[in-house]
Amino acid sequence: MAIPGTMLTLLTICSLLALAAVSMYAYTFHTRLRSLRERLVESEARHTEHLAQVEDGNTVRRKIEAQLFEKQQRLDRLAHHDQLTGLPNRLFLAAHLPIAMEQARKRRQALAVLFLDLDRFKHVNDTFGHETGDKLLQSVAQRVKEVVRAEDTVVRMGGDEFVVILGAVRNAEQVTDTASRITAALTAPIVIDGKPLVTTVSVGVSLYPRDGEDVGSLLRHSDTAMYQAKEGGRNNFQVFNPTMDRKLKERVAIEASMRDALAAQRFDVHYQPLIEIESRRVVALEALVRWRDPEEGYIPPSRFIPIAEETGLIVQIGDFVLQRVVEDMKQWRQSGAVLVPVAVNVSAGQLRRANLRERIEQLTTAYELAPSMLQIELTEGAMFEQPESRQGESNEDAVNELAALGLRVAIDDFGTGYSSLSYLKRWRVDCLKIDRSFIRDLVTDTNDHAIVGAIIAMAQHLKINVVAEGVEAWSQLETLRRLGCRYAQGYLFAEPVPGRRAREFLNGRRLGLPDLETDLLKAASA
Repeated sequence: MAIPGTMLTLLTICSLLALAAVSMYAYTFHTRLRSLRERLVESEARHTEHLAQVEDGNTVRRKIEAQLFEKQQRLDRLAHHDQLTGLPNRLFLAAHLPIAMEQARKRRQALAVLFLDLDRFKHVNDTFGHETGDKLLQSVAQRVKEVVRAEDTVVRMGGDEFVVILGAVRNAEQVTDTASRITAALTAPIVIDGKPLVTTVSVGVSLYPRDGEDVGSLLRHSDTAMYQAKEGGRNNFQVFNPTMDRKLKERVAIEASMRDALAAQRFDVHYQPLIEIESRRVVALEALVRWRDPEEGYIPPSRFIPIAEETGLIVQIGDFVLQRVVEDMKQWRQSGAVLVPVAVNVSAGQLRRANLRERIEQLTTAYELAPSMLQIELTEGAMFEQPESRQGESNEDAVNELAALGLRVAIDDFGTGYSSLSYLKRWRVDCLKIDRSFIRDLVTDTNDHAIVGAIIAMAQHLKINVVAEGVEAWSQLETLRRLGCRYAQGYLFAEPVPGRRAREFLNGRRLGLPDLETDLLKAASA
């Protein structure tokens, strides 16, 4: 059947419309699809950018964390390590030692604490300056590290003090061997800026758990043993024992009592005469400090003088002696006595005082005494152990200043210290006092006889007077006379007496020994 034209036209129009609609839908779909794709690409780009930013943030965070960790480690090292030597410090020791002790306890092993203190390190600082002292400390730290095991710990406590912790100690020999290696290593000269310096060390040892089960006890006991090493002449080591603790407590008690005695004026000065052997006339007096405690009575100088020197109290005691001597001399003169020179012992601490010369000049002027009426007596150690200070002032300069003031200079206990002939050549010395240890067996010991004879002969050639100390027997006196010794001092003639009785030795008196000549003749004919 034929389709009418109008119908065909409508169908064509509908087909076209439908086709147009389909085309429009397809266009819209493709447009939306393209938009979605563009948005997806943009979203992926933003996501990628975000991921990159997150990664960058993580990198920055990791860098910040690393920097913070590094700074924390640096701060921790600064807090627990010594800046000069690079060694662990006191804070490190406080944290590490309890851990080491606990490990030793669990393993049922011993542990050793070695307390090191350099001998006379202050002299290095005073002589060459703190810069040289710092370099010396660095060298000491290196030497100590080289002679201990890698697992041992070396700590600088501060100043010239070090501590070594030895873990896993098998036996006592291991500890003593280590202490010996340390002392030997530091005995060898250390060259600083072209100058060879020698600094020895005193070492104290304590053992865990024998000498203490806590940090405080171990450190205290090793410190006590170190002081015992100092008293033993330095440059050695000592292992703690309970006796040392008692000695330390006694030392502390004596120091406290000395301070009280100075404040309460319990010190006194006694005088012992020096006589001319041929005439037996008193030619000088030696001033000797005495300390009378209300409970113990007289305390021997050998007990308190070393402690006074170590604590610095010797300066106050020495000043008291000087003051008392000039006071006594003035009283003797006012009572009509003819004065003789008085010898006063001067310590190394006093000698280094910048105002010692001024103090003596002040006292002699105030009491109208000629400085030549005083004689200073110094041990060889006091004269020679610190040759020069940082300011260029030497002990030689200090002694020469006193001599220039008019004081006589004597070397006490000659023969027991340095006995350097070069110093006798350089220094102005008026008198040598031969130590009593050589006089004690002078008659029976040929070696002592030879030493005393050599000292007297040498002094005669140098035009230096000689005094023999500790003369207690007439046979000793006769032997000294034969050897050419002019002067003597000792209990054979008189014991030290207080100032009020010392006046009896003056006015050219011959000591009352009525049987002396007879006995000397008997000894000579024997």
